[in-house]
Amino acid sequence: MDAILESCAGLDVHQETVVACVLYGPLDRRTKKEIKTFGTTTRELLQLNDWLMEKKCTHVAMESTSVYWKPVWNVLEGFFYLVLGNAQRIKNVPGRKTDMRDAEWIARLLRSGLIEPSFVPPVDIRELRDLTRYRRKLIFQVTAEKNRIHKVLQDANIKLTTYVSDIFGVSGMALLDSLVSSKTISYDNVRSLVKSHLKKKVPQLIDALNGRLRNHHRMMIQMHLDHISYLQKQIACLEVQIDEKLIPYHEEISLLTSITAIEKDAAATIIAEIGTDMSHFPSDANLASWAAICPGNNESAGKKKSSQTLKGNKGLRSILCQVGWAASKTRNTRFAAFYWRTVKRRGPQKAIIAVSHLMLRIIYHILKNKAPYQELGYDYLPQKTRTVNYFVLQIEKLGYQVEIISPQTE
Repeated sequence: MDAILESCAGLDVHQETVVACVLYGPLDRRTKKEIKTFGTTTRELLQLNDWLMEKKCTHVAMESTSVYWKPVWNVLEGFFYLVLGNAQRIKNVPGRKTDMRDAEWIARLLRSGLIEPSFVPPVDIRELRDLTRYRRKLIFQVTAEKNRIHKVLQDANIKLTTYVSDIFGVSGMALLDSLVSSKTISYDNVRSLVKSHLKKKVPQLIDALNGRLRNHHRMMIQMHLDHISYLQKQIACLEVQIDEKLIPYHEEISLLTSITAIEKDAAATIIAEIGTDMSHFPSDANLASWAAICPGNNESAGKKKSSQTLKGNKGLRSILCQVGWAASKTRNTRFAAFYWRTVKRRGPQKAIIAVSHLMLRIIYHILKNKAPYQELGYDYLPQKTRTVNYFVLQIEKLGYQVEIISPQTE
């Protein structure tokens, strides 16, 4: 392997230790090597930083091992050109697996420029990513608690969901509170609790509320409701923090929300996952490949074996699929036309991945060119002119024979 760096280092990072290998020397001579082991406390990582500066390292590479690379990155960031490599793509030769050999192998790959760096956003984007991902987790927990309440109600034979579409709305929550507090189920009481059109269903609601509700059920429902209330307070606090982090990215949020079906929360999640500087990605296809939202390639001997998508950024993939589903339901939009054109051939699941792929590539150009999205409409593609052969083929499919006679010219 031809060397292109005079002094670089490879780090094999673990929870308790970091093995560092420095390769240095002129490019046309034999490489010199030094290996040293450090701990992972801040004091020991600062010693690692000083040692690498003493060896005049310019580039440092490490594997993306769980979360153990993050404190090392935080200490070395700003002093060296850091490269984070995919552990699957820079594996050592089998049979030579030791920490020192791994560090040396990483250093040799880096010295020859053979490590493709992973995308690591700046500090403010990383903090925003932590907030948006945690908000997503809490929302999932709220949904799980609501499902548990549904389960308890069915166990108690309370058929409230038969007549109330959302039992966690204003009327539904009032009825749940009355169940937990053991209030009397009477016509006047139920009618005073429900709102709007539910007042017409009071007799049915009384029948639905007369189940076999025990004290155990009341206790479980109350615990779930308390947990939901706590989670909603935490989500509200996260929303405040996210809004503060988004102040410098007001322009980017406006650009993203110009796309059909993308609201502020979705735009915040997208920015947290890919950042706003598109120079990290050479093209829109490269971004789609990094997010694993494009078809995979598995071809051998001229035969395609599989085109399923690979594992990529789960947070970005999920939010793109979510807004893709919303966009497919809209009318007179490019995304809806693209979805219905694709779903006929590929099915709904693959069609929504295709819509997400299209949307991500559009997002790339919007953030790169700082230009809002221009909706092309559902008929953005030029209409194909149907020739005589098309109509002949359609008639022949019905079992008829067609003879074409040219018009007589005088």
